[in-house]
Amino acid sequence: MTAAVDTGFTTESSSRGAERVRLFAQPVVVLVIVAAVLIWVFSSGLTATEKATLNAASLLTALKDHVLMTLVVTAIVVAVAVPLGILVSRPWAKWAAPVFLAIANIGQAAPALGVLVLWFIVTGAVGGIWVASLPLAFYSLLPVLRNTLVGLQQVDPALIDAGRGIGMSASSVLWRVEMPLAIPLILAGLRTSLVLAVGTATFGMFVNAGGFGLLIDTGYKLNLTKVLITGSVLAVALALLVDWLGAVAEQYFGPKGLR
Repeated sequence: MTAAVDTGFTTESSSRGAERVRLFAQPVVVLVIVAAVLIWVFSSGLTATEKATLNAASLLTALKDHVLMTLVVTAIVVAVAVPLGILVSRPWAKWAAPVFLAIANIGQAAPALGVLVLWFIVTGAVGGIWVASLPLAFYSLLPVLRNTLVGLQQVDPALIDAGRGIGMSASSVLWRVEMPLAIPLILAGLRTSLVLAVGTATFGMFVNAGGFGLLIDTGYKLNLTKVLITGSVLAVALALLVDWLGAVAEQYFGPKGLR
């Protein structure tokens, strides 16, 4: 008979270690790339036209507009998708789940630029953050709605019965049993939605909402390579940083027993 040897190393611990390394490395790599691009751009000499676009004030304004659009889109998505997902997960409203998922899927399947411009034409608005944020929120709605619904549906019915059996009300079971167990999936959906919001926010420049899309469009139309590269790299970097924040939220804000 041979005794089992505990090496102190498991597949689970290895994956957790790799995830911690990624959580540390991802923002560092993104910041290094951004710094390298900005150093290259500003140290290689800029034309008068490039200087008018690539300066601290314009870059900070584009960053502010892009982040503000992303935050507004995220707030709308959470305010709509999470309560709606909870509602259609209830037994008396399950018939409505396919209907709302189909509507959200239309927003996801349609081209983001088409949804944005169509909303702009229909409303006749003059443009701005809200004009861009509302249709982009519709485009980003599906991941959070679907994950909220699936997260609540996958809760073991025995846990719900146990909660009701010890005298908890239906609302108490929802908030103290079902929602904590569904949070990991909801956060995963929110992470996807955030990345979609950052990516599609580049179209905000078409409705006078600013953002890094303005740099990309200017660089493309005027054949300014440095402006085009700078806008593209900053947009990608912001998406990666948002993805990183989503990963951090999944890692540290889910139920302790499921981490």
